[in-house]
Amino acid sequence: MSITATELKENLGKYLQLAATEDVYITRNGRVVAKLTSPYQDLVMAAKSLAGIIPADITLEEARAERLSSK
Repeated sequence: MSITATELKENLGKYLQLAATEDVYITRNGRVVAKLTSPYQDLVMAAKSLAGIIPADITLEEARAERLSSK
């Protein structure tokens, strides 16, 4: 989402809540000058990218042992 700096000033609370779920780009004179984003967004994306890596038929302990034995 892209908003103007004036819009951000007038509705800061609204955009702080929105930034928890999506990036908010702030513009001034038609140019992007800042990005408001969640500090946890990278962690969530990393966790989602790892989903499904461990097969369903293996236990966490077996996966850990396999990982440690391959070093």
